[in-house]
Amino acid sequence: MIKQSLLQLDFEKLWKEGMLDWHGKMPERMIDDEMEEAFWAQSMKKKTYKQIDGYAKKIYEKIKQHIPQNSTCIEIGPGWGNYTFQLHQDVKRLTLVDGSESVLTYLKQYFENDANVQFVHSKWEEEQLEEHDVVMGVNCFYRMYEMNAALKKMNKLAKKRAIIGLTTGPIQPHYVQLDEQFGYDIKYPRRDYITIVNMLYQLGIYANCEMLKLEREYRYETMQQLYVAQSKKILSTRFDMAHVKESLKRFIVMEDGQYVYRYPFYAAIISWEPVR
Repeated sequence: MIKQSLLQLDFEKLWKEGMLDWHGKMPERMIDDEMEEAFWAQSMKKKTYKQIDGYAKKIYEKIKQHIPQNSTCIEIGPGWGNYTFQLHQDVKRLTLVDGSESVLTYLKQYFENDANVQFVHSKWEEEQLEEHDVVMGVNCFYRMYEMNAALKKMNKLAKKRAIIGLTTGPIQPHYVQLDEQFGYDIKYPRRDYITIVNMLYQLGIYANCEMLKLEREYRYETMQQLYVAQSKKILSTRFDMAHVKESLKRFIVMEDGQYVYRYPFYAAIISWEPVR
């Protein structure tokens, strides 16, 4: 029997605990800015011209519904522009805030002659910015430790709407089978959108949250590549690869000479009118 309201939990504390790895330590990329920059420098080299993930277009169509016409907008952590290129077409002025110089350099090549796009090299938590009509960020909060402060800043700087997008579970279905049928410890997600919804609630912000069902696809040239890639979330120090093969077999199809694994996942679109 629950004797205490779950909303009396410290959800920011849960968020911080979720940043720790499975050994209870903070991953280096979470605290080492140089390592984070090196990661993004390598990532940007791999991107093709205006590369946008397929699912990002569907997520943006939902986000777009919350953006008033002729708005000014801050985008937090634009990355390689999954939402930036689409957002740029729908707002009159866009400010891109990112802690990675490599990310901003990559994006500048597409907007270098556009006076309506501003680039700010800074962590969201640290930069002093003017108010904009809309403040949004998608999948950009993974290094933000003082999350309540980050949410308050979004609320303060948004004149009309604040928007958060997060892709979420469920975990690949074969891992559930590896857990429930074979008893392996699995790296289930440690942070999720619902924690942010509850943090907002505790800040006095009643946010809307819409779930968008999507599909993720992985393709492999060989079954061995598939087995190796799809066993990385097993925490148990020893496991039988035969169990991995057994758990995967009903999810794999052969297409164009490749082994294809598809499974559902979701995007949470959290939005609210600023609370003063």
